[in-house]
Amino acid sequence: RAVFLDRDGTLNKSIERRPPNTPDELEMLPGAAQAVAQLHAAGFKIFVVTNQGGVALGYMTKKELDAIHDKLREEVEKAGGKIDAIAACTHKPWAKCSCRKPKPGLILQLAEKYNIDLAGSFMIGDREMDIQAGQAAGATTILVGDEDIAPTVPDHKVPDLAAAAELILSFDPS
Repeated sequence: RAVFLDRDGTLNKSIERRPPNTPDELEMLPGAAQAVAQLHAAGFKIFVVTNQGGVALGYMTKKELDAIHDKLREEVEKAGGKIDAIAACTHKPWAKCSCRKPKPGLILQLAEKYNIDLAGSFMIGDREMDIQAGQAAGATTILVGDEDIAPTVPDHKVPDLAAAAELILSFDPS
């Protein structure tokens, strides 16, 4: 059992529709770290799956991306949670790779590596590509925020990650 999380717009704030390019720019969304801690405490593996084409485009280096992810892990750990793994597609947005959402490559790689049952897992994100990746992988999908992603239909829609965690825990109180 696992929860796959999009990063920008789900765990942390986007900056004028772009991701943070330095650790200093990383700002967690209210309640997000605590939500991850609740899911972790309930026995879910926690994975972050994120498109970070800014690396291939030269907006940041792989080292800077790793530093952002180190800070993300620290923020979650401060709240008592744990991120088991972070998988990032660093290819250019138009690259024909299998790992860039909406393709499910990142989810499938993590599921194989950690022996995860995707049918009992969740993909949470704030954009259509997140929901499409989760659907293609066979996970239950939860859209956070208020974006209209029609014609794609998520399994559930909630305001934020805290509400998503509450929803998941209501299905499975163990």
